[in-house]
Amino acid sequence: MPLSYEDVRLLEKTGFPREKFTRSDERGYVFLRNKRGHCFFYDVTKCLCSVYSIRPHGCRTYPVVCTDENTVLVDDLCPRRRTVSEKELRRKGEKVLKLAKKIDSEAKSRLSKKG
Repeated sequence: MPLSYEDVRLLEKTGFPREKFTRSDERGYVFLRNKRGHCFFYDVTKCLCSVYSIRPHGCRTYPVVCTDENTVLVDDLCPRRRTVSEKELRRKGEKVLKLAKKIDSEAKSRLSKKG
């Protein structure tokens, strides 16, 4: 799950340093780290997100996702994918595209600061 600056700042407020719950790639993107096959913040014993009220924007719009080609679709891996209506797909799709543009811009900014 790609994260925005805002997502990272909010999650840091939980008391975890960003190095614990994020990973970065060579293109400047920051992602939510997985732990034992699950999101870092997923409590396996309770089957709950431990930061649900401040979960990242990408989690809020899931299972609507954006492809590398900026196409919006429902993630085939989600068990609840068939519950997403066309209206919800359009509504969340707009948010996903806006978020993708923001995250792309932030990644480019990170790279330009490195170079």
